[in-house]
Amino acid sequence: MNVLMVGAHFDDIELGCGGTAALHVRNGDTVSILVITNSGYTDHAQRTIRKPEVALEEGEKAADILGVTDLHCANFPTNQVELNHELFDTINMAVEEKNIETIYTHWVDDVHLDHQRVARASLSAGRHVKRVLMYRSNYYQSAENFRGNFYRDITATIEQKKEAIRAHQSEFNRVGEKWLKFFVQQNENDGMKIGVPYAECFEIVKYLEM
Repeated sequence: MNVLMVGAHFDDIELGCGGTAALHVRNGDTVSILVITNSGYTDHAQRTIRKPEVALEEGEKAADILGVTDLHCANFPTNQVELNHELFDTINMAVEEKNIETIYTHWVDDVHLDHQRVARASLSAGRHVKRVLMYRSNYYQSAENFRGNFYRDITATIEQKKEAIRAHQSEFNRVGEKWLKFFVQQNENDGMKIGVPYAECFEIVKYLEM
């Protein structure tokens, strides 16, 4: 199976579906990661929080931990992603060139505009793809509810996921241990719903059973 995981920023995929990425690799699937932005950013006072080259280095390390060898960054500016043909073409090119059969992308109602726009472009680019699933990589309250209806047992890969998240040291230094703890607890809660120690939950857009 050819799998494409699309994230707006370095660390989104690790947070939302890192365990699933590692599982696909273990199962022999071909996994590609497409990160849309360079993921460098400054705060409101124009102080540099993360440089693009640091984000890339951390992203490469995280991908290696998950076992993913195909990582591409489209280098859009962080927090300036627009829903336009350039964004669509970037994702669509990856879908067509890699003969993608399954896409994982952001939840379309995420409150982060970069996430939201990447999700909408992914849905368009994935119009002919057999399986499209949406993940959450933050848990800010939205006006809509995330309708998680597909679960994957990631008990076997939870340690890889945790290590991949920790690889983003610049973000880890900023937000601390609570950042990792929140997502691991969410995976534990989702696991309880299906009777396993840890699970990742997705909202299905479409899913063709193999």
